[in-house]
Amino acid sequence: MAIKPVKKKRPARNHLVGQPDPHLDRGLQQTMSSIATLERAISRLLLLRFQQDIARLYSARLYNVTQMYLPQLMQSTIQEAGPGWMALHAADDEIKDFFRGAIAMDLRQAGERTATKSILWSYTALRHFAMSHDVHICKKRGLHSLHLLPYYPYLRAHLDCLESLPAPKFSKPPQLGPITYGLEAVEHCYRGNDPDWSAKIRVGYTRLVDTLWQVAREYDVRGYGLVLRDKLTDKWCECGCSTDHLGEVCETTVREDEEECGKRPGKEREWDGRGSGVYGWNTLDEEDLWEIDLDFGGLDPDEYEGATSDMTISELMEWRYFRAEREKQQGNIAFKQESYEIAVKRYKAAHKIEPELPHYQLNLAAAYLKLNNWIEAEKACTRALGQHKSSKGYWRRAKARKMMGKTEEAIRDLRHMLKIQPQNLEAHAELNALLASRSTCGRASPKHRGNHCRNMSYDPGDDSFSSTSSTLHPAPSSSMASTSSSPHAPPTIAPPPPKLDLPFELTERDKRKLRIILSPLMVEISDIGPLTKGAKSMNSNETFAYPSWDRYTVKAV
Repeated sequence: MAIKPVKKKRPARNHLVGQPDPHLDRGLQQTMSSIATLERAISRLLLLRFQQDIARLYSARLYNVTQMYLPQLMQSTIQEAGPGWMALHAADDEIKDFFRGAIAMDLRQAGERTATKSILWSYTALRHFAMSHDVHICKKRGLHSLHLLPYYPYLRAHLDCLESLPAPKFSKPPQLGPITYGLEAVEHCYRGNDPDWSAKIRVGYTRLVDTLWQVAREYDVRGYGLVLRDKLTDKWCECGCSTDHLGEVCETTVREDEEECGKRPGKEREWDGRGSGVYGWNTLDEEDLWEIDLDFGGLDPDEYEGATSDMTISELMEWRYFRAEREKQQGNIAFKQESYEIAVKRYKAAHKIEPELPHYQLNLAAAYLKLNNWIEAEKACTRALGQHKSSKGYWRRAKARKMMGKTEEAIRDLRHMLKIQPQNLEAHAELNALLASRSTCGRASPKHRGNHCRNMSYDPGDDSFSSTSSTLHPAPSSSMASTSSSPHAPPTIAPPPPKLDLPFELTERDKRKLRIILSPLMVEISDIGPLTKGAKSMNSNETFAYPSWDRYTVKAV
């Protein structure tokens, strides 16, 4: 009897080898999409908290400046003038530009100094959030982002709360107390016979501190910390490996801190706890952040010609600044020789070395304006304004936007500039001309725009850390006044300078003119030569002004 072969059942079509299973694929796709959404939320949380930490920690640094360095500045002005000099001149451009230079040099280090602590704080907060929901945390590998997936709505709600907050700004930390220590230090050192010396010193010191915080608020923390910012945005992987790597790096440190300080119970472990005391939080220890060696940074001596491996990070950052300044000086020489293409290359090289010093972008914008490249000039100014809201940044962007026919944007920039420099007649004339021409003549011809901009007066060598021009009442140049003679333009009226009502009489010594002169540093640096292939480098001694809170002298003019 013949045995009939058993027919094998054909498997379902979607189970064939090499054929996709739509149900399985759809599930995987949804899971990966959910993980990517979670990862974007985590990276955004880390970034927003990083910005808050820069603002908070540098505010503690500025508080320390008011107690240590401002009394020294007060004493220097008292020696050269009188105890009432600072009360009269605390809000002058001389003081503001000195503050701008020192703050800019500090903020270029803000990312390196804040990044490690910020990441540890944020990871600890994320970890405590997971613990409050009984999420498993590996002792070696830390928190796995996939375990947080069911709790994404709670993370999203917290992120929405952070997104709704205004941009962080520098302000006096409330937990650090009043500024009486610095005032008492100045009063203790005064030696003189002025009958009103106590009131003069008190008013001068108070006005000086107010000016410091006013200048600090010109800077935008969202433009700093570029190394970590890049890792949290462009280089953050959405598959989950970035958060996993974060857990591996931070878990050991956090557990060691908990073993030393103990775990916090109950509500203190939840999201708003912001960490279990990793390196301090809202404590006096935060003042020391800028006084210790850097604990984070991607600085490699091999990347900088002439730097040595035995340099500390602080010395390496000084060297980096000198290299950038050398490039800028070469750019200024090319600019004065009307070699604007070479100037552009030099300024770009300076910005590449020091991307967190905005004045190189202002130099670049000036060169682009000379080349009639309005688009690139606008971009350079926008990058600079993303770090420092300077009058020069708004001024040059307004000129570029005017040439592109962006009248409304140019008007807005000029108004921002006048908030910083309200008595600038040149800016008032240009604003009035734009307001008058907005409803009448429309755009100028391209030929007229080119001639109009070529007559502009730029001196990129003065852009280092100054937000204002050398005078508050410059004579209108041909570039600014060329359209202000329109019969439809309203008269240019600048508000009078605010009247200073002081509760004491000023002496002639109090009214002396003083200048703050930065102490130059000499460094041996290679001559970068022309931007051509095969150019040889030669070492030479160069002197550079390095803005800081203690490297300066005060002299009478």
